[in-house]
Amino acid sequence: MNRPAAFPVALTGSNDRVKMWAAEAEVEHEALEQLRRVAQLPWVHGVRVMPDVHVGKGATIGSVIAMNQAVSPSAVGVDIGCGVAAVRTSIRADQLAGLELLRASIEAAIPVGFNAHEELPQLRRFGLEPGVDQLFGRFETLDEKVQKLKSKAIGQLGTLGGGNHFLELCLDQDDRVWITLHSGSRNIGKTLADRHIGIAKSLGHNQGLVDKELAVFIEGTPQMDAYKHDLWWAQEYAAASRALMLALFKEAVVRHFETLDVRFDAPINVHHNYVNEEMIDGQALLVTRKGAIRAGAGDLALIPGSMGTGSYVVRGRGNPGSYFSASHGAGRRMSRTAAKKMYSADDLAAQTVGIECRKDAGVVDEIPAAYKDIHQVIEAQKDLVEVVGHLRTILCVKG
Repeated sequence: MNRPAAFPVALTGSNDRVKMWAAEAEVEHEALEQLRRVAQLPWVHGVRVMPDVHVGKGATIGSVIAMNQAVSPSAVGVDIGCGVAAVRTSIRADQLAGLELLRASIEAAIPVGFNAHEELPQLRRFGLEPGVDQLFGRFETLDEKVQKLKSKAIGQLGTLGGGNHFLELCLDQDDRVWITLHSGSRNIGKTLADRHIGIAKSLGHNQGLVDKELAVFIEGTPQMDAYKHDLWWAQEYAAASRALMLALFKEAVVRHFETLDVRFDAPINVHHNYVNEEMIDGQALLVTRKGAIRAGAGDLALIPGSMGTGSYVVRGRGNPGSYFSASHGAGRRMSRTAAKKMYSADDLAAQTVGIECRKDAGVVDEIPAAYKDIHQVIEAQKDLVEVVGHLRTILCVKG
């Protein structure tokens, strides 16, 4: 990634509504077209594009869209509330041992892929019971189409899923061990998102759109109220799910290092697919971040790379030009299908040498080479975040 003289740069043909922290020549054509289509929506105040930008459904991944009295569900994405969590431990690199056994223990404690908890872990010992009880106490207020999914949503709380979601053990520059994870709102979040995207597409004011995937809800309408109600719930579900996984992960680590007095710092737990009501350019606007984090002044966050390149812990600089945002990760440089065609399990093994992780054909689409260079992505947004530290992956669990 050859950085221009300065970011941001205006996207050609966007009437200056789109400002990018990426070189236009290095972004996929279809992603650029998606950004231009978003900029044409009459409700859009502006679009800010992160250096990990790539094609998404309707709206690009790696974009921040500020709208006036409107929101597009596709600008949030179907994995509502997807995000990351991280916590530094007291364990040092020279105390590490038995990582293969630890990975098996983590996989036994936290269901991955399509698996779910047969019985939800006892939440009281983690201090999560009141919040989770309140969360599911409101389930009956969600859209009627998801009411049959309550037991499934309960079973999937605190589970990883698949794709680019992960559980990792990492080392920082001081050789301290960190726990990190990336997860979303599982089936319940996707079902709610799909339901409301379908409703938005049917509304009269969306019939003339160039891309119906960008259908919006308008503030003050029953449809917007219903979407926001379900959206806030799904975002809370995703955050609670990460909190439970972090607790189960910590418990597995404590058991594994039973001879140590393992301590944990305060956790980081942030969304990067979500909606928030914020003041932007002196106006109260609805801001959607799809593959982007809030990077307000002093905000701590995690920006992960691929399974072979670790993550960055960052502190937001509070740059209003980016709508107080930064990238959510490295971002894909090729599709999953393309990665599977180009690379083999042997390639994956070669690119993850020294990392305790799956190295089989089932996760080849997550090979590090399928992603952009996380170090260059961080370099491109030095005016958005301050680097606190780089975390090097030593163990990775994927579904």
